[in-house]
Amino acid sequence: MRFSELEGARVGVWGAGREISSFADQLARRLPSAGIAVAAFDNPPPAAIAETLHAPEARIVTAGDDGGESAGVSSAGGPDATDGDGDGVGSREVLEALAGCDVVVRSPGVSIYRPELRALREAGIPVTTATALWLAERGGKGVLGVTGTKGKSTTAALACYLARAAGRTARLAGNIGVPALDLLDEEPADVTVLELSSYQTADLQTGPEVALVTSLFREHTDWHGSEEVYRADKLRLLGLPGVRVAVVNWRDARLREELGDASGSLSYGVREGWDVVPEGIALNGELRARSAELPLLGEHNALNLCGALAALEALEIEPALPGSLQGFQPLAHRLETVLERDGVVWVNDSISTTPESTLAALASFPGREIVLIAGGQDRGQDFAQLGRALAEPRMMLIGVPSTGPRLLSAARAAGTPAARAIAAADMGEAVELARELAASGSVILLSPAAPSYDHYRDFEQRGEHFRTLALAED
Repeated sequence: MRFSELEGARVGVWGAGREISSFADQLARRLPSAGIAVAAFDNPPPAAIAETLHAPEARIVTAGDDGGESAGVSSAGGPDATDGDGDGVGSREVLEALAGCDVVVRSPGVSIYRPELRALREAGIPVTTATALWLAERGGKGVLGVTGTKGKSTTAALACYLARAAGRTARLAGNIGVPALDLLDEEPADVTVLELSSYQTADLQTGPEVALVTSLFREHTDWHGSEEVYRADKLRLLGLPGVRVAVVNWRDARLREELGDASGSLSYGVREGWDVVPEGIALNGELRARSAELPLLGEHNALNLCGALAALEALEIEPALPGSLQGFQPLAHRLETVLERDGVVWVNDSISTTPESTLAALASFPGREIVLIAGGQDRGQDFAQLGRALAEPRMMLIGVPSTGPRLLSAARAAGTPAARAIAAADMGEAVELARELAASGSVILLSPAAPSYDHYRDFEQRGEHFRTLALAED
């Protein structure tokens, strides 16, 4: 379904946030005969929500009225692990109200696996997202879609930056940049780089011209229901109508396992393509930029750069290296240096919500002593491999709730002495301990290996709290 096909429709929306606000604004301005008839929420909405949605007559319904997130979104933004049967009073009211709409536009945080949305689809009512509506409107032409468990934001930002450096018009949209529907107000760019989460790829019907997958780890199983479904929802991007070239990180073992071979795709992380080599990055074995010329720390970020370059190659864009990399700045909360004091470097890597991404962060500081602050929401992460890495003598671990105790146990089981694996009650105590433990030349690294939702609104708030504490005077 395209955005322009909503003319005259009775529209239901579920959820709030940037995408829904953008959708409501565009609907009111561009399709005046359409309108939001029902707005559904999992918690009581803000008092002025009808004005925000440009729909003062909209019926407001709340799925949480039955008191349970039994069919709803948990505080972590996905279906609760203890889902019930979904037939509570609030859920019935939501389903009843939305069933009178011609289409339902969901916020990405609202899982397509909720029983209410399944029932709507079975009744023939389309369920979509604002991003899907824009992609269908554009037909995917000139769009580079980037997804992956980790690395997608940095890869997308690099691709947009390098496209502009090559003299092309480029826009950055999706999870970073502007909401996709906001681009309706602009002339189509030569390249639109669209960062896509698994919440968005799960029900896309039109794909981007070039689809890039950076990595595939265990994540978001609460939203998708299982690790297997999460992987399938990520990888379906590669086979959607409109995809001309699939670009895949062939160093990622899970991607190799899932895809079987590299046929039909443009691979990076291999010698016959863009790859990371000891000296820097290379194309078909020929060095194109030296390590000292790369703008970001870590081999994983060098690999993200290779992904961006491979995707641009698929769009016939060849930025000049290394000059095109000059001026690129790391994104916030991604191996971001926030302070250097008394020979100690403080690094905010709050975006690292999986053990695999924290392992990559640790590898970004070879030979340096590291005081790692880690821990967060428990999603059943396997910390065994990370625990073994933390047993190195140059590593120290400060574990914070909720997964801190499990991570500390994994590190101690791998041989880490108790003096180098310490529990902290919260971020404040962890930062104070880190100050005491770090010697000149050390790195104090926040790389939690877990989501933030048990104690913070999101990873940004967690990273900002760390930054504030780090910058505070002793």
